[in-house]
Amino acid sequence: MQEVRIYKPAKTAMQSGRAKTKEWLMEFEPSDRATPDSLIGWVGSSDTNKQVTLHFHSKEDAVAYAKKQGYAFTVQEEKTRKIKPKAYADNFAYGRREPWTH
Repeated sequence: MQEVRIYKPAKTAMQSGRAKTKEWLMEFEPSDRATPDSLIGWVGSSDTNKQVTLHFHSKEDAVAYAKKQGYAFTVQEEKTRKIKPKAYADNFAYGRREPWTH
């Protein structure tokens, strides 16, 4: 029985945008360990399922597909984003805890 992981990807650290974080992904867990090639030294594996990533619009769609195909799955719940409202004027507020300096 194939094992899959269903998750919603995190925002990339290279950009400040939220692109490619709206869909749910399903990836296969590795079934074969990676071994280095003795001649070249590159790491390879006979497991081709690790190249496959399926995209879904919702978690329910991904779970339904995994159940239909008979995969054992684990779901990683998405982490909620905490937005802290900020304003530039708060730097100069009278009630600020520490004084503003350069």
